[in-house]
Amino acid sequence: MSNFDSVFQSSVQNREAFWAEAAKGITWYKQYDKVLDSSNPPFYRWFVGGKMNTCYNAVDRHVENGRADQTAIIYDSPVTNTIAKITYKELQERVALFAGALQSQGVTKGDTVVIYMPMIPEAAVAMLACARLGAIHSVVFGGFAAHELAIRIDHAQPKLIITASGAIEGKKVLAYKPLVDSAIDQSVHEVKKVILFQRDIIKSEMKEGRDFDWNELVAASKPVGCVELDATDPLYILYTSGTTGMPKGVLRDNGGHAVALLWTMKNLYNINPGEVWWSASDVGWVVGHSYIVYAPLIQGSTTILYEGKPIGTPDAGAFWRVISQHGVKSLFTAPTAFRAIKKEDPNGEYFKKYDTSCFECLYLAGERLDPDTLHWAEKLIGVPVIDHWWQTETGWAIVGNCRGIEELPVKEGSPTKALPGYDVHIVNEEGTELAAGQEGNIVIRLPLPPGNLVTLWRNDERFVKSYMTKFPGYYDTSDGGYIDQDGYVYVMGRMDDVINVAGHRLSTGAMEEIISNHPDVAECAVFGTHDDLKGQLPLGLFVVKAGVTRSSDEIKEELVRMVRDAIGPIACFRDATQVARLPKTRSGKILRGTMRAIAGGKDYNMPSTIDDPAILDEITATLAKMGYPKR
Repeated sequence: MSNFDSVFQSSVQNREAFWAEAAKGITWYKQYDKVLDSSNPPFYRWFVGGKMNTCYNAVDRHVENGRADQTAIIYDSPVTNTIAKITYKELQERVALFAGALQSQGVTKGDTVVIYMPMIPEAAVAMLACARLGAIHSVVFGGFAAHELAIRIDHAQPKLIITASGAIEGKKVLAYKPLVDSAIDQSVHEVKKVILFQRDIIKSEMKEGRDFDWNELVAASKPVGCVELDATDPLYILYTSGTTGMPKGVLRDNGGHAVALLWTMKNLYNINPGEVWWSASDVGWVVGHSYIVYAPLIQGSTTILYEGKPIGTPDAGAFWRVISQHGVKSLFTAPTAFRAIKKEDPNGEYFKKYDTSCFECLYLAGERLDPDTLHWAEKLIGVPVIDHWWQTETGWAIVGNCRGIEELPVKEGSPTKALPGYDVHIVNEEGTELAAGQEGNIVIRLPLPPGNLVTLWRNDERFVKSYMTKFPGYYDTSDGGYIDQDGYVYVMGRMDDVINVAGHRLSTGAMEEIISNHPDVAECAVFGTHDDLKGQLPLGLFVVKAGVTRSSDEIKEELVRMVRDAIGPIACFRDATQVARLPKTRSGKILRGTMRAIAGGKDYNMPSTIDDPAILDEITATLAKMGYPKR
């Protein structure tokens, strides 16, 4: 048995002992009474009775234990031509003061706070300040449209909103304040206070009596300490894919989250305290929560907060410049980023301009890693390229290559093996376990390890229904795949309507809801198609109402605009066409999976329940005119 295999077996056979050992790395105000409370499945609770504070573990304890002058955050912003280094001592001062500012506005333990910020240090400060007080933060990605923000405001019901005046998107300055104002106007929940950080790139109008200037508020505030919290108290809400009507608010606790993330920094990513780590994501996504802010800071590493893109800020050498300039040991990003770099600089001319001898490993996740990108990256940079797989719900990797324990051989198409703590199985629709090599539903035997979602915010019933009901005793990942004879997991794609656009999980059902609201549209279908750059892109087919004589192209343009306005440009919804009818079963279910197979050039079986087989020929011809399947 290899070293990794023995660690893994320990984690699933002796769960409590395994995670009790991991918990020694966290500073507890009071030791927990019980490692795992299994009395109310599937609502498992980790480190019950323990008292701690995530902000203390991420900031204050490092100041007290000799890291005060070490750099905690490197802010690198090519879009504003800014580089700033913040030590742990400086971070403590900023966070304590802003926590005081929040407290002065009535924020206390258990309150919710929505954060709508670009990739600036103040975003991390806001998150940590909430954690310091025991307030529950909900970060909403700054690129989301006002309508999407309004839905999250109504669901999270925040005491206040923290935002900035704007961000730079491409070559344009995007004003955030009008989006926030519009979202507040659209929401039923009354937002009484907004804290606004005014940036040099754009200034925003302030609403008298409601809006407070960040700097003025901080200047008038006093620093506050960390509130003692139960390990089981909530840390944050993060909304994940769902229909526009009812978002899923993933709820993370404090204790289990801190223990699990600290464990991954060394064991999965092989990063030690004091080393420079870079996760090129956004704080609006789970990767940004886990691996820009919390995990590296809890460990005492140096984390890079990057406000830029892999290309265009200013060129395809941006990542190599950051790695070289700041001494980055490992980078974690999405395959999309490397596909973009490969497209712009296929021969790696920009890479040759920089000394990247400090660089040891590239980690990719967020979408499927295609073999072409894997081999291109391996050949260019000459370091291990490690794929791993996880979800917003899990908060850290389900499957990966634990280089800090034992680096396993890479198999093309597989993110390697299930991580310690995750008892992964493949089952058929009836829940029967399948043999090695057989494709089915990827499930995880309960309990989930610490750091995973504990429930959905204000919706225990949906938590059980969404994840725990289809396969009793297991967490349903909603992904399909198989495990080979060596224990390597292969993730083949979603079993539901969620697609992965450049590492962003988006609901095609939500897009259909928006399109269905168009006055000329009778019905529609949106499904994911393969894209070399972004992994997947949405494709829409729509049927117009009887009597509509308007141009199909005109309607398409309006649909594209509607999706962009409602979800934002990240949806990348550009491809749509009118059809006479959609293929359905006799019971009326639209055959999206069959259309997805046709668009992807894949074989499919004629569904036995199809209403009219001839319609598939019509759909095939329509998709062919649109250039599908793409060659």
